[in-house]
Amino acid sequence: MDRKNITRFGKSILPMDESLVITGVDLVKRPYSKIQLNLEGPKIEDTFTENIIHFLSSFAINLESNIHIFNIYGENDHHKAEAAFKSLALALREACNIDINRNDVPSTKGVI
Repeated sequence: MDRKNITRFGKSILPMDESLVITGVDLVKRPYSKIQLNLEGPKIEDTFTENIIHFLSSFAINLESNIHIFNIYGENDHHKAEAAFKSLALALREACNIDINRNDVPSTKGVI
């Protein structure tokens, strides 16, 4: 997939009750992730919190993209995690948008 005609970059700032998460995505085919959710407990319901971070990092690697997710503040781990996934979804939707005015790869190098 050459990712031709996509917007490429996406971002989101998402509040979830007392939590706030900022996400940035670059569909660049250079995998990297920085995930800081500041989760405090070992589990959220039946899910180990370390698995949430692992999933998001693995997602970035397999998508071959840069994904940065930062929990700015919050008290409830469930709200932090939910805000992270919703913020990621919004950022990805923006990055995947097709730009009908573009007929090339969105890169100064001509390739992603």
